[in-house]
Amino acid sequence: MHERERHRIILSAIQEKPVVTVQDIAELTEASEATIRRDIAALHVQGKLRRVRGGAEAVHPPQLGNLAARPFKVSESINIDRKRAIARRAVELCEEGDSIIINGGTTTFQMVHFMSARRLQVMTNSFAIAEHLVKHSKCTVSVPGGAIYRDQSLILSPFDNDAIRNFYARRMFIGAQGVNALGIMEADALVIQSEQKLMRQAEELIVMVDSSKFERRSSLILCPLENVTTIITDDRISDEAAAMVAHAGIRLITVKPIASTEREDSTSAA
Repeated sequence: MHERERHRIILSAIQEKPVVTVQDIAELTEASEATIRRDIAALHVQGKLRRVRGGAEAVHPPQLGNLAARPFKVSESINIDRKRAIARRAVELCEEGDSIIINGGTTTFQMVHFMSARRLQVMTNSFAIAEHLVKHSKCTVSVPGGAIYRDQSLILSPFDNDAIRNFYARRMFIGAQGVNALGIMEADALVIQSEQKLMRQAEELIVMVDSSKFERRSSLILCPLENVTTIITDDRISDEAAAMVAHAGIRLITVKPIASTEREDSTSAA
């Protein structure tokens, strides 16, 4: 990952919470802790953040009331080759005319690049997904009512009268913060509330996660593994994680990451 991209991710991360650690940023960027310390030092000199012991903090701390979920721009470029391959396989599961639900997230967002020629009935709580499909596809797009959370590009509402209950889907596609024996994990209660409402409207639940998500934990459980029909991940999934999925009776689909040249071709086609 280039220095400019790491700096963008660091600056976005410190808007998510008051202080981020060197270890947190190293996991986000897949760079060494030594590299991250140099990045933080450079951004500190530029006055874009404050260097603190073990990490960095924002010059202007984030406002209260933000979602705990990671900002869309922070996650968008992480493991992009794997996310794009997972998304392509997910779209291959859809048949022409299907009604589907796509939950907001950076992995599910990659589906839009393979949907330009499809005619699907799509419900999504992702502002980014809805905007792209309206502009670049033949799909019919519905969104629930609610407030737009700009950083996560999500449309969320705590109320029941948000149009979700009037939409029926054959499949729902979601990402996740983590997957383990306890279930599918997320980081924010409001996000979970929205996802659970959407899940009640679909026959099948398809979880789209790159293999790193099997090593991560979060504070909240969205649903138990038994609710999941299929998991799509990349071919770096560990044997232990694959065995856990098989033991839960879930269909496991693994894919190889899409090379950068293929990404360019699919994007230009969209």
